[in-house]
Amino acid sequence: MSTTADPLVALGSLPGVADSVDSVRKAVDRVYGHRVMRRRSNEIASEAALRGARASAALAGADWALEEVRRRTDFGVEGEPRTVGAALRLTAEAGQLLSVWRQSPLRALARLHLVAAGGSRPDDTVGRPRFEGEPVDEPLIGLELPSASEVSGRLDGLASLLIAGSEASALVTAAVVHGELLALRPFGSCNGLVARAAERIVLVGSGLDPKSICPAEVGHAELGRDAYAAALEGYVSGTPEGVAAWIVHCARAVELGVRESTAVCEALQRGAA
Repeated sequence: MSTTADPLVALGSLPGVADSVDSVRKAVDRVYGHRVMRRRSNEIASEAALRGARASAALAGADWALEEVRRRTDFGVEGEPRTVGAALRLTAEAGQLLSVWRQSPLRALARLHLVAAGGSRPDDTVGRPRFEGEPVDEPLIGLELPSASEVSGRLDGLASLLIAGSEASALVTAAVVHGELLALRPFGSCNGLVARAAERIVLVGSGLDPKSICPAEVGHAELGRDAYAAALEGYVSGTPEGVAAWIVHCARAVELGVRESTAVCEALQRGAA
């Protein structure tokens, strides 16, 4: 497939991107090679899912301590508990949508939004892209909101690229999916949560992180909301420098997620967790 037919490939040659892709691959290979992974990978995956959900909720404004998320069960109420509950549900759902994503990314996104927002929004707005004039509840993303027609066109274009398949690295593809969904905010709510869940699906489904033990959400939260917003602004600018900075930012987030799971492996090895 040529770079003309596969525009994602061209992004791999942007400044710093190739080095970031290589660095992420080496980091992921190291944690997959950890001796604890050979016999306790399910435990690592479960812990990564919990920590990833906590981090995604934090980026959506519900910054709870990990132990608070671990012990709580009342996620049906409004406000921060609902946000944390949505993040937990999305993390669980993401692993069930790999085959759907390959065949129909838009159907998978609709399902993710339904899981995140079900019961918290009017039923006729859940699980579908917003119509013109419908409000978007995404207070932590202050970028100009694209029109509903632009959202529709760009989502269709993104889905077509993904279904056709790409020779681009998993990291580049995941970063573009994440960035597009944040930029477009196609749903009336929960767009950040859905975008981060979609990034997870791409990283897992591509084979980069097949056991889902490298929670990029942890890295995004650790890098901070300000850095997240600034990197997103670069992506939305469409300049080569801005898009490269976003991809590099996503790469760093994955590496920090790897570091988190490596620490869990070490703790398990010591018998401390």
